[in-house]
Amino acid sequence: MKKSFAPRRLDVRAFARAGGELAGQWPLAGFARLAPLLLAADDGAVPGQLQWAVRGEELPVRGGASQTWLHLRAQAALPLACQRCLGPVLQALAIERSCQFVADEAMAQQLDGEVEHEVLVLTRELDLHALFEDELLLDLPLVPRHEACPQPLPAAAEAAAEPLAGPFAGLAALRRPPR
Repeated sequence: MKKSFAPRRLDVRAFARAGGELAGQWPLAGFARLAPLLLAADDGAVPGQLQWAVRGEELPVRGGASQTWLHLRAQAALPLACQRCLGPVLQALAIERSCQFVADEAMAQQLDGEVEHEVLVLTRELDLHALFEDELLLDLPLVPRHEACPQPLPAAAEAAAEPLAGPFAGLAALRRPPR
């Protein structure tokens, strides 16, 4: 009989021992910290889904306790505001991470500086939804923007319409005429 695992209350150790695999999708609107950063549709709803998958693995270690791992994969197209033209831009994110779970915070801090992968403290229940939200927040671009904005920028259009004046043209108008 195959054991079922709940993604919102995952027993990481049992999941890894079983070599478990889970996959699904969650609406982007359901991520409380991420949703306010996303551009809502005209009806106020945040569109889009996060497609995710996770696989557990327990690796034996010679002369020691086995290592507990989760391998995460996720894809989403996040609706963001372009910081150039302020129009909507879909930012595609693809996440692929491996997380090693260790017994305590001291070991996690020690390993964190030595290894490239993520190191987390093993807990009785892990909320995969919150873990994926953390990963999405970490992967958000600092300045979302189009490669080439679909509309010309308003300031650029105004500047092209006005003749170029010297930097002190406005000051010249303020000068008093000589006596």
